[in-house]
Amino acid sequence: MSVLQFSLLPHRAVIAVSGPDRIEFLQGLISNDTTKVTADRAIWAALLTAQGRFLNDMFVVQGVGETLLLETERERAPALAKKLGLYKLRSKVTVEDRSAAMDVAVVFGPAAAKALPIEGAVAFVDPRLPELGVRVLAPAGTAAAMLSARGISAAPLEAYEALRLELGVPDGSRDLPVEKALLLESGFDELNGVDWQKGCYMGQELTARTKYRALVRKRLFPVRVEGPLPAPGSAIHLDGQEVGEIRSGSGDRAIAMLRLEAIRGALTAADARIVPEVPLWMRLPEQPA
Repeated sequence: MSVLQFSLLPHRAVIAVSGPDRIEFLQGLISNDTTKVTADRAIWAALLTAQGRFLNDMFVVQGVGETLLLETERERAPALAKKLGLYKLRSKVTVEDRSAAMDVAVVFGPAAAKALPIEGAVAFVDPRLPELGVRVLAPAGTAAAMLSARGISAAPLEAYEALRLELGVPDGSRDLPVEKALLLESGFDELNGVDWQKGCYMGQELTARTKYRALVRKRLFPVRVEGPLPAPGSAIHLDGQEVGEIRSGSGDRAIAMLRLEAIRGALTAADARIVPEVPLWMRLPEQPA
Protein backbone atom coordinates (compact mmCIF):
# COMPACT_ATOMS: atom_id res chain seq x y z
CA MET A 1 0.00 0.00 0.00
CA SER A 2 1.35 3.40 -0.99
CA VAL A 3 1.85 6.00 1.74
CA LEU A 4 2.06 9.74 1.56
CA GLN A 5 5.52 11.27 1.32
CA PHE A 6 6.85 14.77 1.72
CA SER A 7 9.89 16.54 0.36
CA LEU A 8 11.31 19.86 1.47
CA LEU A 9 11.72 22.32 -1.41
CA PRO A 10 14.76 24.41 -0.39
CA HIS A 11 14.83 26.13 -3.79
CA ARG A 12 11.41 27.70 -3.16
CA ALA A 13 10.56 30.63 -0.86
CA VAL A 14 7.73 32.98 0.14
CA ILE A 15 6.94 36.65 -0.42
CA ALA A 16 4.05 38.32 1.43
CA VAL A 17 1.90 41.00 -0.20
CA SER A 18 -0.31 42.66 2.43
CA GLY A 19 -2.80 45.50 2.61
CA PRO A 20 -6.29 46.42 1.43
CA ASP A 21 -5.22 46.76 -2.24
CA ARG A 22 -3.34 43.44 -2.41
CA ILE A 23 -5.81 41.71 -4.78
CA GLU A 24 -6.17 44.59 -7.22
CA PHE A 25 -2.42 45.24 -7.13
CA LEU A 26 -1.49 41.72 -8.21
CA GLN A 27 -4.44 41.52 -10.60
CA GLY A 28 -2.83 44.13 -12.85
CA LEU A 29 0.50 42.33 -12.91
CA ILE A 30 0.16 38.55 -13.14
CA SER A 31 -1.35 36.13 -15.64
CA ASN A 32 -4.03 34.59 -13.42
CA ASP A 33 -7.09 35.92 -11.59
CA THR A 34 -6.26 36.87 -7.99
CA THR A 35 -9.97 37.24 -7.16
CA LYS A 36 -10.19 33.43 -7.30
CA VAL A 37 -7.80 33.00 -4.35
CA THR A 38 -9.58 31.79 -1.21
CA ALA A 39 -8.65 30.15 2.07
CA ASP A 40 -8.70 26.73 0.38
CA ARG A 41 -7.85 27.60 -3.23
CA ALA A 42 -4.55 28.82 -4.64
CA ILE A 43 -3.65 29.90 -8.16
CA TRP A 44 -0.48 29.47 -10.23
CA ALA A 45 0.58 32.47 -12.27
CA ALA A 46 3.45 34.25 -13.96
CA LEU A 47 4.84 37.76 -13.98
CA LEU A 48 5.85 38.73 -17.50
CA THR A 49 7.80 41.46 -19.24
CA ALA A 50 5.82 44.06 -21.13
CA GLN A 51 6.67 42.01 -24.24
CA GLY A 52 5.02 38.90 -22.79
CA ARG A 53 8.18 37.00 -21.83
CA PHE A 54 8.57 35.03 -18.59
CA LEU A 55 10.04 36.68 -15.50
CA ASN A 56 8.78 34.72 -12.47
CA ASP A 57 6.29 31.99 -11.66
CA MET A 58 4.42 31.86 -8.37
CA PHE A 59 1.66 30.21 -6.40
CA VAL A 60 -0.66 32.76 -4.79
CA VAL A 61 -2.53 31.68 -1.66
CA GLN A 62 -4.43 33.38 1.15
CA GLY A 63 -2.34 34.04 4.24
CA VAL A 64 -3.43 35.42 7.61
CA GLY A 65 -5.65 38.51 7.49
CA GLU A 66 -5.06 40.93 4.61
CA THR A 67 -2.11 38.98 3.25
CA LEU A 68 -1.46 36.99 0.10
CA LEU A 69 1.52 34.63 0.12
CA LEU A 70 3.52 34.17 -3.08
CA GLU A 71 5.53 30.95 -3.27
CA THR A 72 8.32 31.43 -5.79
CA GLU A 73 11.98 30.67 -6.55
CA ARG A 74 14.19 31.30 -3.51
CA GLU A 75 17.25 32.50 -5.41
CA ARG A 76 15.19 35.07 -7.31
CA ALA A 77 12.78 36.06 -4.51
CA PRO A 78 14.67 39.17 -3.35
CA ALA A 79 14.68 40.61 -6.88
CA LEU A 80 10.98 39.80 -7.30
CA ALA A 81 10.11 41.45 -3.98
CA LYS A 82 12.06 44.55 -5.01
CA LYS A 83 10.31 44.66 -8.41
CA LEU A 84 6.87 44.34 -6.81
CA GLY A 85 7.81 47.14 -4.43
CA LEU A 86 8.60 49.39 -7.40
CA TYR A 87 5.23 48.63 -9.00
CA LYS A 88 3.09 49.44 -5.98
CA LEU A 89 3.15 53.23 -6.50
CA ARG A 90 0.13 54.52 -4.54
CA SER A 91 -1.40 51.09 -3.92
CA LYS A 92 -2.06 50.38 -0.25
CA VAL A 93 0.18 47.32 -0.07
CA THR A 94 3.40 46.23 1.55
CA VAL A 95 5.78 43.66 0.08
CA GLU A 96 7.91 41.50 2.39
CA ASP A 97 10.44 38.82 1.45
CA ARG A 98 9.84 35.99 3.96
CA SER A 99 12.46 33.63 2.50
CA ALA A 100 14.25 33.32 5.85
CA ALA A 101 11.03 32.93 7.82
CA MET A 102 9.26 30.09 6.00
CA ASP A 103 9.80 26.52 4.79
CA VAL A 104 8.27 25.23 1.59
CA ALA A 105 7.45 21.53 1.27
CA VAL A 106 5.26 19.27 -0.85
CA VAL A 107 3.18 16.26 0.20
CA PHE A 108 2.63 13.76 -2.62
CA GLY A 109 1.22 10.32 -3.21
CA PRO A 110 -2.27 8.87 -3.78
CA ALA A 111 -5.01 11.12 -2.38
CA ALA A 112 -2.51 13.66 -1.02
CA ALA A 113 -5.38 16.12 -0.55
CA LYS A 114 -6.51 14.02 2.43
CA ALA A 115 -3.57 15.51 4.32
CA LEU A 116 -5.47 18.81 4.45
CA PRO A 117 -5.88 20.85 6.54
CA ILE A 118 -2.42 21.06 8.15
CA GLU A 119 -2.55 22.93 11.43
CA GLY A 120 0.20 25.52 11.82
CA ALA A 121 0.81 25.86 8.09
CA VAL A 122 -0.74 27.25 4.94
CA ALA A 123 -1.38 24.26 2.68
CA PHE A 124 -3.14 23.89 -0.67
CA VAL A 125 -3.63 21.40 -3.49
CA ASP A 126 -1.29 22.20 -6.37
CA PRO A 127 -3.54 24.12 -8.80
CA ARG A 128 -1.61 22.86 -11.84
CA LEU A 129 -2.34 19.14 -11.41
CA PRO A 130 -3.75 17.36 -8.34
CA GLU A 131 -1.23 14.56 -8.99
CA LEU A 132 1.49 17.01 -7.90
CA GLY A 133 0.12 16.90 -4.36
CA VAL A 134 -0.20 19.52 -1.64
CA ARG A 135 2.14 22.49 -1.21
CA VAL A 136 2.93 23.42 2.40
CA LEU A 137 4.17 26.81 3.66
CA ALA A 138 5.28 26.60 7.29
CA PRO A 139 7.41 28.58 9.76
CA ALA A 140 11.11 28.04 9.09
CA GLY A 141 12.49 24.86 10.60
CA THR A 142 9.09 23.33 11.37
CA ALA A 143 7.83 21.67 8.17
CA ALA A 144 9.68 18.36 8.47
CA ALA A 145 8.67 17.73 12.10
CA MET A 146 5.10 18.92 11.44
CA LEU A 147 4.60 16.52 8.53
CA SER A 148 6.42 13.60 10.14
CA ALA A 149 4.16 13.95 13.18
CA ARG A 150 1.19 13.35 10.87
CA GLY A 151 2.65 10.01 9.76
CA ILE A 152 3.88 11.33 6.40
CA SER A 153 7.20 9.82 5.35
CA ALA A 154 10.17 12.03 4.47
CA ALA A 155 11.52 11.55 0.95
CA PRO A 156 14.49 13.11 -0.84
CA LEU A 157 13.81 15.93 -3.26
CA GLU A 158 14.72 13.55 -6.09
CA ALA A 159 11.55 11.54 -5.39
CA TYR A 160 9.34 14.55 -6.00
CA GLU A 161 11.47 15.61 -8.97
CA ALA A 162 10.86 12.21 -10.58
CA LEU A 163 7.09 12.79 -10.30
CA ARG A 164 7.29 16.34 -11.66
CA LEU A 165 9.46 15.32 -14.60
CA GLU A 166 7.26 12.37 -15.46
CA LEU A 167 4.24 14.68 -15.55
CA GLY A 168 6.14 17.22 -17.66
CA VAL A 169 5.56 20.24 -15.42
CA PRO A 170 8.10 23.10 -15.54
CA ASP A 171 9.92 24.38 -12.45
CA GLY A 172 10.60 28.10 -12.67
CA SER A 173 13.65 29.42 -14.50
CA ARG A 174 15.20 25.94 -14.65
CA ASP A 175 12.74 25.25 -17.46
CA LEU A 176 11.64 28.75 -18.45
CA PRO A 177 14.49 31.01 -19.62
CA VAL A 178 14.01 34.45 -18.06
CA GLU A 179 12.93 37.17 -20.52
CA LYS A 180 12.67 34.54 -23.28
CA ALA A 181 10.06 31.86 -22.49
CA LEU A 182 6.44 32.22 -23.63
CA LEU A 183 3.64 30.93 -21.42
CA LEU A 184 1.84 28.95 -24.11
CA GLU A 185 5.04 27.14 -25.07
CA SER A 186 5.44 26.21 -21.41
CA GLY A 187 2.12 24.60 -20.49
CA PHE A 188 0.60 27.53 -18.61
CA ASP A 189 -2.71 27.30 -20.46
CA GLU A 190 -3.47 23.63 -19.73
CA LEU A 191 -1.89 23.83 -16.25
CA ASN A 192 -4.25 26.61 -15.14
CA GLY A 193 -1.67 29.40 -15.10
CA VAL A 194 -3.54 31.88 -17.33
CA ASP A 195 -7.02 33.35 -16.99
CA TRP A 196 -8.43 34.45 -20.35
CA GLN A 197 -11.38 36.40 -18.91
CA LYS A 198 -9.60 38.65 -16.43
CA GLY A 199 -8.67 42.25 -17.16
CA CYS A 200 -5.37 43.53 -18.48
CA TYR A 201 -2.06 42.48 -17.00
CA MET A 202 1.52 43.05 -18.01
CA GLY A 203 2.41 41.03 -21.13
CA GLN A 204 -1.22 40.07 -21.84
CA GLU A 205 -1.23 41.23 -25.48
CA LEU A 206 1.43 38.83 -26.74
CA THR A 207 0.06 35.96 -24.64
CA ALA A 208 -3.43 36.41 -26.10
CA ARG A 209 -2.12 36.81 -29.65
CA THR A 210 -0.10 33.60 -29.33
CA LYS A 211 -3.25 31.71 -28.34
CA TYR A 212 -5.81 33.12 -30.72
CA ARG A 213 -3.53 33.10 -33.75
CA ALA A 214 -2.29 29.58 -32.99
CA LEU A 215 1.33 30.70 -33.07
CA VAL A 216 2.79 27.88 -30.95
CA ARG A 217 5.35 25.94 -33.01
CA LYS A 218 7.39 24.47 -30.15
CA ARG A 219 6.78 23.66 -26.52
CA LEU A 220 8.02 21.87 -23.41
CA PHE A 221 7.62 18.09 -23.25
CA PRO A 222 8.55 15.43 -20.71
CA VAL A 223 11.14 13.11 -22.23
CA ARG A 224 12.73 9.78 -21.35
CA VAL A 225 16.50 9.76 -21.62
CA GLU A 226 18.10 6.55 -22.84
CA GLY A 227 21.74 7.00 -21.96
CA PRO A 228 23.66 9.58 -19.90
CA LEU A 229 21.53 12.57 -18.86
CA PRO A 230 22.59 15.55 -21.02
CA ALA A 231 23.38 18.82 -19.25
CA PRO A 232 20.71 21.55 -19.24
CA GLY A 233 20.98 23.52 -22.45
CA SER A 234 22.22 20.57 -24.50
CA ALA A 235 20.97 20.70 -28.08
CA ILE A 236 18.55 18.03 -29.31
CA HIS A 237 19.00 16.87 -32.89
CA LEU A 238 16.90 15.12 -35.52
CA ASP A 239 18.73 13.95 -38.65
CA GLY A 240 21.57 16.35 -37.93
CA GLN A 241 19.28 19.37 -37.43
CA GLU A 242 18.82 21.09 -34.07
CA VAL A 243 15.16 20.84 -33.04
CA GLY A 244 15.24 21.68 -29.34
CA GLU A 245 17.15 21.60 -26.08
CA ILE A 246 17.23 19.89 -22.70
CA ARG A 247 16.06 21.90 -19.69
CA SER A 248 15.86 20.41 -16.16
CA GLY A 249 16.39 16.69 -15.61
CA SER A 250 17.16 13.91 -13.13
CA GLY A 251 17.93 10.24 -13.64
CA ASP A 252 16.35 9.06 -16.88
CA ARG A 253 13.81 11.90 -17.12
CA ALA A 254 13.97 15.50 -18.30
CA ILE A 255 11.99 18.44 -19.60
CA ALA A 256 12.83 19.47 -23.15
CA MET A 257 11.81 22.29 -25.47
CA LEU A 258 10.99 20.71 -28.84
CA ARG A 259 9.63 21.75 -32.18
CA LEU A 260 6.22 20.14 -32.60
CA GLU A 261 7.00 18.55 -35.96
CA ALA A 262 10.00 16.74 -34.47
CA ILE A 263 8.44 14.87 -31.55
CA ARG A 264 7.80 11.63 -33.49
CA GLY A 265 11.34 11.42 -34.82
CA ALA A 266 14.51 9.70 -33.62
CA LEU A 267 15.97 12.39 -31.37
CA THR A 268 19.41 12.54 -29.78
CA ALA A 269 21.20 14.85 -27.34
CA ALA A 270 24.88 14.40 -26.52
CA ASP A 271 25.28 10.60 -26.13
CA ALA A 272 21.65 9.86 -25.31
CA ARG A 273 18.48 8.99 -27.17
CA ILE A 274 15.58 11.33 -26.34
CA VAL A 275 12.03 9.96 -26.35
CA PRO A 276 9.28 12.60 -26.01
CA GLU A 277 6.03 11.76 -24.23
CA VAL A 278 2.66 13.53 -24.39
CA PRO A 279 1.08 13.66 -20.92
CA LEU A 280 -2.69 13.39 -20.55
CA TRP A 281 -3.05 17.05 -19.60
CA MET A 282 -1.35 18.38 -22.73
CA ARG A 283 -3.31 19.63 -25.75
CA LEU A 284 -1.48 19.58 -29.08
CA PRO A 285 -2.65 21.30 -32.25
CA GLU A 286 -3.97 19.07 -35.01
CA GLN A 287 -1.13 17.91 -37.23
CA PRO A 288 -1.53 17.89 -41.04
CA ALA A 289 -2.43 14.45 -42.45
